[in-house]
Amino acid sequence: MGKASTRAQNKYIAKAYDRINLIVIKGKKDEIRAHAEAQGESMNAFINRAIEEAMKRDEEGG
Repeated sequence: MGKASTRAQNKYIAKAYDRINLIVIKGKKDEIRAHAEAQGESMNAFINRAIEEAMKRDEEGG
């Protein structure tokens, strides 16, 4: 990817997404990544899905 397209992509990401920094215990990142990969997801997709599912359960009183 060229410099111009990288800049354009970064500009779009900054405009369209919020960033959250997540801190986990040493070694947990590798566990999360392995689990996500086993599910056929990126770590980011897995974390987003986990958050959405937890929020839905909480709203349903579960």
